[in-house]
Amino acid sequence: MAVGSVIGENISGASRREFLKQSAWVAGMGVWVATEPRARALEQQSPNERVNVACIGLGGKGDSDSDQASMHANIVAICDVDGGALRSKAGKDVNRRYPFQKSRQFSDFRKMFDEVGKSIDAVTVSIPDHMHAAATMMAMKMGKAVYTQKPLTHDVWEARQLRLAAREHNVVTQMGNQGTAGSKFREGVEVIRAGLLGDVREVHVWTNRPIWPQAPELMTRPPGEPVPDDLKWITWLGTAPVRGYNRGYHPNHWRGFWDFGTGAIGDMGCHLINLPFMALNLGHPSAVTAEAGDVNNETYQSWARIAYEFPARGAMPPVKVVWYEGKRDGKLVLPPPELIEKTLADYGEAQAPDHKKDQRAKRPDLPSGGAIVVGDKGVLYSPHDYGGAWTLLPGDAYRDYKAPPQTLPRNKNDSDEGMKIEWIDAIKGGRPPMSNFDYAGMLTEMVLLANVAVKHNGKRLEWDGPNMKFPNAPEAEQLLRREYRAPWAL
Repeated sequence: MAVGSVIGENISGASRREFLKQSAWVAGMGVWVATEPRARALEQQSPNERVNVACIGLGGKGDSDSDQASMHANIVAICDVDGGALRSKAGKDVNRRYPFQKSRQFSDFRKMFDEVGKSIDAVTVSIPDHMHAAATMMAMKMGKAVYTQKPLTHDVWEARQLRLAAREHNVVTQMGNQGTAGSKFREGVEVIRAGLLGDVREVHVWTNRPIWPQAPELMTRPPGEPVPDDLKWITWLGTAPVRGYNRGYHPNHWRGFWDFGTGAIGDMGCHLINLPFMALNLGHPSAVTAEAGDVNNETYQSWARIAYEFPARGAMPPVKVVWYEGKRDGKLVLPPPELIEKTLADYGEAQAPDHKKDQRAKRPDLPSGGAIVVGDKGVLYSPHDYGGAWTLLPGDAYRDYKAPPQTLPRNKNDSDEGMKIEWIDAIKGGRPPMSNFDYAGMLTEMVLLANVAVKHNGKRLEWDGPNMKFPNAPEAEQLLRREYRAPWAL
């Protein structure tokens, strides 16, 4: 019987949730399986066929995450520690439907699961990094599908646990690094895997982050302030040690603090590194080395250069991935100038009509974030945070470019909303989401190793990924996992 016809029956209560859970058998496997298309689009389905979703976190990215989920699912509960965010969301008009008016409202997701957990099929998690794992794990243990914002977790150890739990509980998962939904992103993966660049031995990725307060301007704990009446501050702190409230933490600037955020690479690494990580079949690096400025115990550093070393993968040679962030002496930390100049010159030429040098376009500026994937036959240059736009260089070498055979599925919707559709599709028995936790957990582990390396500034840390050990620096292993504040546990 087709998935659509089963869901079309009046399935309710435990039997409906069990069906939705069982239909997700492909989740977390790290592969993409071709399935027959469903007869009707999500928008044409009746309310009984729509997944029941609870949204944890409604401000910032949580606003768009919950809005997009509401276009394709029933929102049965909304949760935020900020009463203002709850009220605002409850009255929000999305496509003239006010989908949140009848949603149950909570300020603590633990209470939400206790009271309405039986009516929830899936959960979006769009809260500060330090609480991602706690909310996500609780949902998965209850058999709920989960969509969790990037980075998947605050700590390396947490990312491993969520990846393993997704397999154990056989639930549909997706991390919110939305560029993964794009057709151009997926074509870029296919280009590199097909060998159009030749052997790739170096990748350079940069960002203009941080764009929030942290070192060098902020390196000590801000003073305590009165807690706003609408804010459940201790609940917001969650797993983190107790400290006084300051408007610098909530709602916008928590990313720069070690206790709450994951810094510049946590914010943008799962976007910018995503394309080369997937295309080059990267997994555990063999070593990571950080150079950073103004390292302190309160906020993230002012700048950093993180070098990851990866071993050969099958026929693919060893590769170094270098990450650049922040400003040093007032200047952005960037890839080598000669690499930038050649890339931008080639890019400008490639944009000219017919690639004619006498019609060379003006040399473009370097974007605020991007990636340069260097092969021995050519370069893939992506001036896009999400890998959603890229050019093969030099232009003359790829003038007759034809896309390689398609090996990855495509979404009808390439946007952030497309990730929600892909996730909800999978809950109903479709193919697994591309950024499921089996993949996203590994990407997050790699990204967050940078923050361990920063605390051992200048030391090359050898990494035994499968066993989560630093053979030459066992003292660094304590930074792989935080101690949660009681009563929180994973």
